[in-house]
Amino acid sequence: MKLFEVIDALVEERGLDKEALSEIVCEGMLAAFQKRYPESAIRVELDKKSGELVVQVEKEVVAAPEDEELQISLRKVRAIEKTAEIGDKIWVPFEKPIGRIEILRAKQVIAQRIKEVEAAEIYNEFKDKEGSILQGVVHKVEQNGVLVKIQEYLAFLPRSLSVPGEKYSAGFPIRALLKEVLVQPRNENQLILDRASSIFVEKLFAVEIPEVFEKLVDIKRAVRIPGYKTKIAVTSNDSNIDPVGTCVGVGGVRIKPILKELGIEKIDIIAWTESIEVLVKNALKPAEINRVVVDDDGRSALVWLDDDQRSLAIGKMGQNIALASQLTSVQIELVQSSSEDLDKKLSAEF
Repeated sequence: MKLFEVIDALVEERGLDKEALSEIVCEGMLAAFQKRYPESAIRVELDKKSGELVVQVEKEVVAAPEDEELQISLRKVRAIEKTAEIGDKIWVPFEKPIGRIEILRAKQVIAQRIKEVEAAEIYNEFKDKEGSILQGVVHKVEQNGVLVKIQEYLAFLPRSLSVPGEKYSAGFPIRALLKEVLVQPRNENQLILDRASSIFVEKLFAVEIPEVFEKLVDIKRAVRIPGYKTKIAVTSNDSNIDPVGTCVGVGGVRIKPILKELGIEKIDIIAWTESIEVLVKNALKPAEINRVVVDDDGRSALVWLDDDQRSLAIGKMGQNIALASQLTSVQIELVQSSSEDLDKKLSAEF
């Protein structure tokens, strides 16, 4: 049974190590023989010179065999090993055949072991890249997600981790966060991508803005409703650096690639401050806020604003105020500046 051509083809197709693949094939064939002959001690090796599969069985050397499966006569074994003596254990060619069921078993073992080796290679290749932005090309669009080709590997972008409304087409370039590298594939997928999380946006900032990458500007917090808006609070570790201006760039040159990546999604960049009042005010942008009063435990705040700013503060379906609350960790309640009960409300609640 010559296997060199089969092994070489698999090495070429799968990119596997030839030595490892040879061992896998031998392991699979050994499983087949052991299934058919469980009482025999069998070993399987690949003859590297001839390319043939060598199958041997261990037998005890005796004068007159009582069990041909486990014993061999001294006269017969001397043709193989001249120095053999009675009582020796010796490996001799195993010439009995295996059937279709055993061959199927061999194929299953080989296929499973190849998958395990491939999974280990992918894990080792990408584990250190987990949490980083990867560049790939859309390979195939499926009902539950998108297959993305990264180098020679396929990664999976689930619908649940995609931006609502985004359209994908085969052959188009795509960037995504490598969210998770699985030790073993799940539903045939081992590399899981993400474009919907706030972490994806944070990593985009690090890729596109050198000061963020170099930690001169820190992202204190980011919250996101994918497809609608991201609010991101930044601070500077250098008094000479304006964190918001640095992220936006002159004429928006730095933020534009990130906005392009996110499509119709907007980004509000906010200067981080330890003052909760100021942070709440900034977090509600683009609305203009007149006054913010935070309760003693810092968990809720009353916000006064003009009537024409209310819809801006709330945002579409309440999403802007929801993001502001998440960013500040404060429950925000809007109050009309024209209300006659402002002082009463303030006295009662604060």
